[in-house]
Amino acid sequence: MEQTRALNALEPFLALSKSANSPRAAADLVTQATSAPHTYVFAELLQTPNIQALRQSSEYAPYLTLLEIFSWGTWADYKGRQPAPAPNLTPTKTYNMKKHIVAQTNTSRTANPSLPQLSPAQHQKLLLLSLLPLAHSHSTLTYSHLMTALSLPSSRALEDLLTTAIYSSLLTATLDPAHSIVNVASIAPLRDLAPGSLPAMQATLFAWSQRCEGALADLDAQMAAVRAAAVRRERERRRRDRGLEAAMAALEDKGGAPKRGAVFGDEGQGADAMEIDQEGVSRWVRNAKRGSGLAGLGGRRL
Repeated sequence: MEQTRALNALEPFLALSKSANSPRAAADLVTQATSAPHTYVFAELLQTPNIQALRQSSEYAPYLTLLEIFSWGTWADYKGRQPAPAPNLTPTKTYNMKKHIVAQTNTSRTANPSLPQLSPAQHQKLLLLSLLPLAHSHSTLTYSHLMTALSLPSSRALEDLLTTAIYSSLLTATLDPAHSIVNVASIAPLRDLAPGSLPAMQATLFAWSQRCEGALADLDAQMAAVRAAAVRRERERRRRDRGLEAAMAALEDKGGAPKRGAVFGDEGQGADAMEIDQEGVSRWVRNAKRGSGLAGLGGRRL
């Protein structure tokens, strides 16, 4: 959605670029496009013939460089062309972000003769655009790091800028003033690609693809090991089942399944043994009555 809104905001300037036949008109168009609200992508405008013609003009060629900085550069790129660093303002309790931008702009008018001077709107937009690559490289940013990178004089100035970026849908982030930390959740894809960045991006994507392939290979190996273990367990279970079935079949061939009385023989044998024991007891009792059983007691009489 952010890209669609940014492209829609750039459409009027693309139409005007067709009639900007003079270097002066093209330079004015660059100023208008970089100052307008919601214009955060400039690649299409940069590629138009009349804007590219600024490269041939010694007077207005810096406007083409300025548009390139807005397309894929940062505040550090603009500031790096200055002969001397811009002085920091002393923060006060009544700090005003607009006053700071105006002061920085006035400084750039004298300190940066190689590039066009920035209006307050251009300065704030370049700072907002510079937040995107900074936030992209670090998910959690410190106030001191951002203030140094953006040449901001105080944490209040940084918080105002971050609030503007959040309400402009450039960042999804939360501020932690107590710990001077900015937690970035997402970044709007609104920066153009710099020349020569495609090979580096391709190398990064290739490395990421190799890591993904390695992870998939590891997952395939783990899945194969799990399948092999499952096959071994199934074979072992079937082997035990076959052994149990063979043992049961052998028992059935020998006379049926074992029963409760099988320890002492079958039920018929147990009954016969009981009858034999009863007959022996009866015979001993009869002999004892006749006196013959006394011989078993050593011939003694009771």
